Amino acid sequence: MSEAIVVDEVSKSFTMQYHRTMKQMAVAMTKGQDLREQFLALDKVSFTVEQGESIGLMGLNGSGKSTLLKLVNGIMRPDSGSVLTRGRIAGLIATGAGFHPQLSGRENIYLNAAVLGMSEAETKRKFDDIVEFAQVGKFLDTEVGHYSSGMFARLGFAVAVHVDSDIFLVDEVLAVGDKPFKKKCIEKMQEIRAEGRTMFYVSHAPGSVRKMCDRVIVLENGRVGFDGDVVQGIRYLKYDSSDEGLPEDEQTDDELGSDV
Repeated sequence: MSEAIVVDEVSKSFTMQYHRTMKQMAVAMTKGQDLREQFLALDKVSFTVEQGESIGLMGLNGSGKSTLLKLVNGIMRPDSGSVLTRGRIAGLIATGAGFHPQLSGRENIYLNAAVLGMSEAETKRKFDDIVEFAQVGKFLDTEVGHYSSGMFARLGFAVAVHVDSDIFLVDEVLAVGDKPFKKKCIEKMQEIRAEGRTMFYVSHAPGSVRKMCDRVIVLENGRVGFDGDVVQGIRYLKYDSSDEGLPEDEQTDDELGSDV
């Protein structure tokens, strides 16, 4: 089995600016206050994902999950270390990412598909399937700037899942939308998993992670705190304490999203 993702000693930091205006900065300087601070989002993170593995990336808000996903996707570069991937990457790493608010849903399907590496001919061939999955109805020719967050999610996910990829990345896709849409997303991702594609799934939802993932990686303050069995990873986070004793289909499965 070949390696799909190799993350080796990766670190990434950001600058936190405390003051926005020149006046605020001048006042802060006279008081001897810091104007900015370096925040280490990822600290020497290492792991390897084999082709066909389904990974649940978990952790509390601010632990570095979305930053890591953006590094794997190639949107950002690490400050140190390396991220290597094999094959075509697709997925939804933020609701509405790659959409232009002044273009219609129809136009944004072509735009977003192009960003994800699909040719115009490929998009035309899959257009009807994308529209059917998104279920935006009469709003297809409306500017997406007028869409609700749920419609954004449906359209973005619909495009992403119709890209022929080797690695599928998902972040916050279930943070919005109704239960039927969430169920539809889970079913589609299970299909992707069954096809043997590598899946990297950022989630706070133990129920969906149990259904879809072979392995869990937990980030804690930018470091790998756990890497292994799905059930043990969920227990490590203590996410199951409020659901203990309930049937799986009744367990809380709300996506909370991730911000760093």
